[in-house]
Amino acid sequence: MSVFAGLVERLADLLQPLFGLSAAAAAIVLFTAFVRLLVHPLSRAAARGQKAKARLQPKIAELRRRHGRNPEKLQRALLDLHTEEKVSPLAGILPSLLQLPAFFVLFYLFSNTTIGGRPNELLGHELFTAPLGGRWADALGDGGPLGGAGLVYAGLFAVVVAVAAFSYRLTKRSMTENPALTGAGAGAGAGAGGRGGRGAVEPVPVPGMGLVMKVMPFLSFFTLVTVAVVPLAAALYVVTSMAWGVVERAALHR
Repeated sequence: MSVFAGLVERLADLLQPLFGLSAAAAAIVLFTAFVRLLVHPLSRAAARGQKAKARLQPKIAELRRRHGRNPEKLQRALLDLHTEEKVSPLAGILPSLLQLPAFFVLFYLFSNTTIGGRPNELLGHELFTAPLGGRWADALGDGGPLGGAGLVYAGLFAVVVAVAAFSYRLTKRSMTENPALTGAGAGAGAGAGGRGGRGAVEPVPVPGMGLVMKVMPFLSFFTLVTVAVVPLAAALYVVTSMAWGVVERAALHR
């Protein structure tokens, strides 16, 4: 961990003439951008995978109709279908999973008073007047919500709400344009196409899917909780990554 701490310190030193006492915060933003650039090829692959999954929904609905009462056979059939179409079921979550180590590194670096047996000098850095190793509860206890640190958190919360609102609109639009993803379009479309026919595919509800679809657009707002409870440095990483991810998703799903 001392190696990562040294990298952050050196990057902060380079940015110090431009950002002053907030140089370490700027270094974290740049570090986050670098991580997002590294996983961008996977994000592009994930976007292609999601579009491919949307095309597979009629076939998936047919498999559920045929094997709905045999979960093991259904799982095998779904895996065979994804393999045949060269679509990975995990493509959508790989970019997020690969970012977790970076988040945990920052969480660790700004949660400990010592790194490698030496005093943790990173804890002396701030974002404006808010210590990067502090949390929202510390800001409330030191000046309250309208104190210097409290206002920094108010700004972060405002950014999270704005980005989450944009993400909400993107998710709702995606669900409207691709009703098959919600489990509503596949059966309806098949029923219309095969009305009165013996081969019509009836809609097969997926247990819990309705609740998932209702909650999904609001998931981004839960980032507020993360920002409130982790060290400010880790919160800055989360907010920067979240903003990047939403803009990236808007560009890739045009």
